[in-house]
Amino acid sequence: MDPFTANKYYAKKKLLKLFGGEVRIYDESRTNLLFFVKQKAFKLKEDITVFADESQSRPLLKIQARSILDFGTTYDVTDVVTNQKVGAIRRKLLKSILRDEWAILDASDKEFGTVSEDSMLMALLRRFLSNLIPQHFAMTVGGTQVGDLKQTWNPFVPQFNVDFSMDSGRLDRRLGIAAVVLLQVIEGKQSSMD
Repeated sequence: MDPFTANKYYAKKKLLKLFGGEVRIYDESRTNLLFFVKQKAFKLKEDITVFADESQSRPLLKIQARSILDFGTTYDVTDVVTNQKVGAIRRKLLKSILRDEWAILDASDKEFGTVSEDSMLMALLRRFLSNLIPQHFAMTVGGTQVGDLKQTWNPFVPQFNVDFSMDSGRLDRRLGIAAVVLLQVIEGKQSSMD
């Protein structure tokens, strides 16, 4: 089965890793591992490989930051199998100060979609009152929602239920999975600093 064809996923980040972190993305049943990321610690510039297995023998995607700074940088997404740039994901720095927002870019760096936190009010409550309020993101392409990412309520293990079932082929699922990984890795760092 092509792991990029599923409509629903479950993403879980392993906490309390001494050096780096791990992200596992399962199918909807939460039993079949589809994607695995082992993040290296102390990297100035993010260079993430998404594998199909925990043995890291089958790389699928590369997500590479263009600059050293995390905030507002662009992350290129490349299909490792075809060595083709799929697109990019860029954090919208000014908008993300109060409410997390990312731009989804095509292979020519033209913005065609977004990943946005649910509401300004909820985002402010999360930042200033409690990071125990689960995050909720919507993925849109051309103003139409194509994905839904809901964090489960678990203050100790960052987890997302991911739903692409409303997408009718407008979003390359490889970019969708890359966005899920970045939310786990980059937003996870931010949440741990709050």
